[in-house]
Amino acid sequence: MKNDKYLYLRTTGHRSGARHEIEIWFVEHEGCYYLVSEKGEAAHWVRNIRADPAVRFRLGQGWDDDAAYMEGTASFPDEASIIAAVKSKMDAKYGWSNGLIVAICGK
Repeated sequence: MKNDKYLYLRTTGHRSGARHEIEIWFVEHEGCYYLVSEKGEAAHWVRNIRADPAVRFRLGQGWDDDAAYMEGTASFPDEASIIAAVKSKMDAKYGWSNGLIVAICGK
């Protein structure tokens, strides 16, 4: 059964170049997935994305094989209407939305 509570995000380490994986809350909006970094720019996964916006991601439970991951590009939206919509959806889904908004769009 698909679990839509978490997105599994793979980034490339901004210093090490090694693959890093995190499990994180997300919402879908207009064809992209949105994440919130509670630590803002200080989060390592955000630093990784700043250095290399090419990411891999998937939805579901637990870690899976490489074939389950999709390729995507991460960005930092600054449009007020998108930020408001994402925060509203995060609040409705998780009761929390405080932090830096990050968009993950598939290729």
